Amino acid sequence: MNRRTFLRDAMLALATGTCAAGTCLSLPSQTRARRDVLDAAAFHASRRFVTLECGDVAYVERGSGDVALFLHGFPLNGFQWRGAIERLAAQRRCIAPDFLGLGHTRVAQEQSVAPAAQVAMLVALLDALAIDAVDLIANDSGGAIAQLLVAGHPHRVRSLLLTNCDSERECPPAALQPVIELSRRGEFVDHWLAPWLADKVLARSAEGIGGMCYADPAQPTDAAIETYFAPLVATPRSKALVHAYAMALEHNALADIGTALGRSDVPLRIVWGDADTIFTPANADYLAASFGNSRGVRRLRHSKLFWPEERPAGIEH
Repeated sequence: MNRRTFLRDAMLALATGTCAAGTCLSLPSQTRARRDVLDAAAFHASRRFVTLECGDVAYVERGSGDVALFLHGFPLNGFQWRGAIERLAAQRRCIAPDFLGLGHTRVAQEQSVAPAAQVAMLVALLDALAIDAVDLIANDSGGAIAQLLVAGHPHRVRSLLLTNCDSERECPPAALQPVIELSRRGEFVDHWLAPWLADKVLARSAEGIGGMCYADPAQPTDAAIETYFAPLVATPRSKALVHAYAMALEHNALADIGTALGRSDVPLRIVWGDADTIFTPANADYLAASFGNSRGVRRLRHSKLFWPEERPAGIEH
C-alpha cells in the first residue's frame, strides 16, 4: 500500500458521516467484519510499556504491517484513537502512545514534558521498537508535535494526516490561555479535571470538556472520562506533570518551522472539524499552505476538536 492509499484509508477511518463532492465511500464489509472491538477493558489489557531514558512510555499496539502512529490531544491519551485503531488494524500496525505527563506513561524524575521532549521520546520509542518510519496521524497538541517530528526527523514519517491542531501562527490557540494560567497556579487539575471525573454529567455539559470539545452531547463516555482523567488526578506528581505539560504550550513550539515544512516532501492530508471552538477554521488552510506536499483540506460539518474520537467508523453509504 503506497502513501496515497494510506491517506485515503486513514480518512475513511477517521472522517465518518461526511461526503466529499457528493460522493460517499465505505470500507469493504469484509474489513468491518474482522474488526476487533477495542473498549476500555481491552485497551487497558493491551497496554504495554517500553523503558526509555525519559521514563516508561505507555502504548497500545494492534495489527500488523507498516506502522501507523497516533498522537493524541490534551488532556487525553492514546484511548482517543481506539475507534480508528479498530478500523485500521486489519491493514496497519497501529501504535498509540501516551505522551509524557499524560495517560499512563511514567515520567522519569527531572524529565521535561515540553513539545521538543515529546518528539525526542517518540524517536526513542521508534528506535526501541525497531521502527524506521511511520504513517503519522495527530490531533490537537499532538498535531504540533507531529509537525516538529516531520521538521526535525523527516525520514521517520512516510505520510501525515493532521486533524484540528496547532499551526505556526496559532500555537497555542487563545482558548488555551485559561488552562495555562490555571496550570501556572497549580489549579487546573483540581479545578477542572477532578470535578469532571467526579461528575461525568458535568464533564459532558456545556461547561465541561464535552461541550467544549465534542459535538455529541453523549461524549465523552464514562469509560473515556475515567481513562483520561483518573491517572492525571492520582497523585501530586501526576497533577504537577499535567500542569507542566500545559505551561510548556504557552511558548510557540512551532515558531520558525515554516521553512522546514515548506521543503518537506511528506504527503499531508488535513481533515478538519468545522465547528471547533478551540482552533480557528482558517488554521486548516494555513496548515495546508505550509507544507510542500499538501493534498488539501477535507472539512467535517458539525464536528469539534476531538471529532476523531466521536467519528472513527468510516464514511458509510
